Amino acid sequence: MEEDTSQIFEYAHSEFKKQNFKRADELYTKFISSCVQSRDCEVSNLATAYNNRGQIKYFRVDFHEAIEDYTSAIQTDSQWETPFYNRGLIHYRLGFFDDAKSDFQQALKLNPDFEDAKLSLQQTLLDQQHKINRGY
Repeated sequence: MEEDTSQIFEYAHSEFKKQNFKRADELYTKFISSCVQSRDCEVSNLATAYNNRGQIKYFRVDFHEAIEDYTSAIQTDSQWETPFYNRGLIHYRLGFFDDAKSDFQQALKLNPDFEDAKLSLQQTLLDQQHKINRGY
């Protein structure tokens, strides 16, 4: 069983890299449900599958579904900064500045050298201040 599951993950990852997002989405979903059933997957692979499926949903502008996948990635591996950053980007785009700020701060706590997270946090704080200054 384990071999099949890891092969599905590798194939999904390969399709994701080729930007065959529809196929990658299907394969990540198959991998995730297989992992959840067997409870016998590497944590990092499961977190990556959730994160990358979240990316695909983000590209499709399915923001709420993407947030769910990023949150699942975080719950799977809370020491990985990338899903915090990705979820922060969506919170930022939706105008949820407090949530975005919290996600970017957590990404930076896990990886203080994460330049994109630093920039995104600065932009979030600026935009939040502008929003306050404009009175809404």
